[in-house]
Amino acid sequence: MRAILDIVLIVLDLYVWLLIAAAILSWLIAFNVVNTRNQFVASVAEFLYRITEPVLAPIRRMLPSLGGLDISPIILILLIMFIQRVITYYIYPSVF
Repeated sequence: MRAILDIVLIVLDLYVWLLIAAAILSWLIAFNVVNTRNQFVASVAEFLYRITEPVLAPIRRMLPSLGGLDISPIILILLIMFIQRVITYYIYPSVF
C-alpha cells in the first residue's frame, strides 16, 4: 500500500512540473519568444494543453475575472501541495 501512495506522490509531483511547463510555455508563446509554427513547439504546447486544461477549466470557471491574469495554475499547485501533505502526514504513517 505504501508503494501505491509513493506512486501517487510521484504522479502529483510530475503534474506540478507539467503545470509549470505549461505556464512558462504559454508566456513564451504570448511574448513571441517561441513560434507555434514550429512543429515540435506546437506538439509540446498541444500536449501540455490537453494534460492541464481538463483540471484547470473548472478552477477558471469558479474564479472571478482578474483582468487577463490567470491564477488557476497557482491555485491548483497549492491544492496539489495540500493533498501531498495530507498523504504524507496523515495517510502514509497509518498504512502498514
